[in-house]
Amino acid sequence: MMEPAMKHCLKIALALAALCGASTLADARPPTVVTSPGYDRRLQESRSQLGTSPATTAPVDAPVAKPKHGKKKHKS
Repeated sequence: MMEPAMKHCLKIALALAALCGASTLADARPPTVVTSPGYDRRLQESRSQLGTSPATTAPVDAPVAKPKHGKKKHKS
């Protein structure tokens, strides 16, 4: 048979486990995640302006430096 103190600890442990399990089911997200129609419209306008600008260029290949010294040959 279990001691009264052990039963009490077991009840507390089960209650804590149930509380932790229930808290993971909550949909927690910050209040700043709501969509804003004005912000979305301005973002879409700025993206469309960036797509039509001729500022996008192809990357230029950097010159590769040639080694100054050749490999040392070991005498056999």
